[in-house]
Amino acid sequence: MILSALLLIPLAGMLVILALPKRAERTIQQVATLATALTLGWSIGLLTKFNPQLAAIQFEERLSWIPQLNIFYHLGVDGISLPMILLTTLLGFLACLASWSIPERKKEYFVLYLLLEVGMLGTFLALDLFLFYVFWEVVLVPMYLLIGIWGGGRREYSAFKFFVYTLAGSLVMLLGILALYFQTHTFDLRQLAAMSPALDPAFQRLLFLAFFFGFAIKVPIFPFHTWLPDAHVDAPTPISVLLAGVLLKMGGYGFFRISYPLFPEGAQWFAPAMATLGMINIVYGAFVALAQTDFKRLVAYSSVSHMGFVLLGLASLTPEGMNGALLQMFNHGTITGGMFLLVGVLYDRAHTRQLDAFGGLGAKLPVYAGILTFFSLASLGLPGLSGFVSEFLSLVGAFGVWRWQTVVSVLGIVVAAAYMLTVLQRVLLGPFNERWRGLADMSLREVMTLVPLLLIVLLLGVYPLLLLRLQDPSLQALIQHITAR
Repeated sequence: MILSALLLIPLAGMLVILALPKRAERTIQQVATLATALTLGWSIGLLTKFNPQLAAIQFEERLSWIPQLNIFYHLGVDGISLPMILLTTLLGFLACLASWSIPERKKEYFVLYLLLEVGMLGTFLALDLFLFYVFWEVVLVPMYLLIGIWGGGRREYSAFKFFVYTLAGSLVMLLGILALYFQTHTFDLRQLAAMSPALDPAFQRLLFLAFFFGFAIKVPIFPFHTWLPDAHVDAPTPISVLLAGVLLKMGGYGFFRISYPLFPEGAQWFAPAMATLGMINIVYGAFVALAQTDFKRLVAYSSVSHMGFVLLGLASLTPEGMNGALLQMFNHGTITGGMFLLVGVLYDRAHTRQLDAFGGLGAKLPVYAGILTFFSLASLGLPGLSGFVSEFLSLVGAFGVWRWQTVVSVLGIVVAAAYMLTVLQRVLLGPFNERWRGLADMSLREVMTLVPLLLIVLLLGVYPLLLLRLQDPSLQALIQHITAR
């Protein structure tokens, strides 16, 4: 029951909050924070017991759920899912701390927040395709409400756009799931992977496209990305952190867990398109980010660019590229999560995100300036910080297979340096804007939400083997499964 506990802890926290009166706001915050802290602690305990030398599924739990349809409550972790679980529980705890600044309707907010965490964790734990789809959809409703009720700007429009885009992708994916079930009569992901060589190549390609549509919207892949900037800009800061840090990774994880193992023929057939789409994401996202004047929208478009490296690494089907892609998913979550928290810190004080409104804050807010500089350098891929390692591995893996796409993609790194240095110049340097004379530096709670991410970015930049040795055996087995044909 070690994996079920990961789901039960936030679920129990949610039920406790439901039983509390609305006016007990401080208790509600404490219960939610305790639930996310215990979930994080439990996932770290899972890490200590995990055997990194095994490619196989570990801590497996399997119970019959709907026997008439051969559906099981089936959970397990391997080197592909464990980094995502650690990322989810870490950001879930830190964003919960950041949520203490939510001004109203705290009971409803934290109930939905914990339900969102259950859905995200379940998506990374499920080994039954039906169960995976249930958790995938569970995430949709709380995220829609959290943006639509507690967001700013055009929050209803942005929440609706997010919901419609994601639901459309999910319905196409559901058609693929049903077609696969009627062909194989099982939802078990390991059984389906074992059956994949016997599936008709044309059928595999068709199903790969069906699942691709669902996952592409979540990543998001150009041109399915247009919901992302709106949702990010109008979501409250903690929800932006989870949206960029975890929800985008659900799409990438879907390729690793479902599309590639179940449809190896489709994965090889679609690899040239995947590499080209990755290149477009990297370059297009970087140039659009460079054109932004809204701090939060700039970080949102940088996510489109950085997730392109995941696609490029996936398309390579090489150990270096695949390791780089999975590592990039984790690193992007920690770096961009930190960037969105920093945007929130500034917005809470100044009530504007326009970069041109600032200037000279480096001397006024030294703690904020130091942390913003660190995360900006990590985001542009400075060697010695984690973003560099994963992007470098993705490019190395892809270069031998998709040469011209890789060469063009390097342009995205140059542009990333331009837009991140522009942020530092406009916010921290130049003449001081007297309008911000009364601005206070970061509080202890705000610093606490960022220091763990800062340490992880630095640690993985210096010693990436900490994570690479967890994921490599499972990825090597996946590559062998795809290319053995």
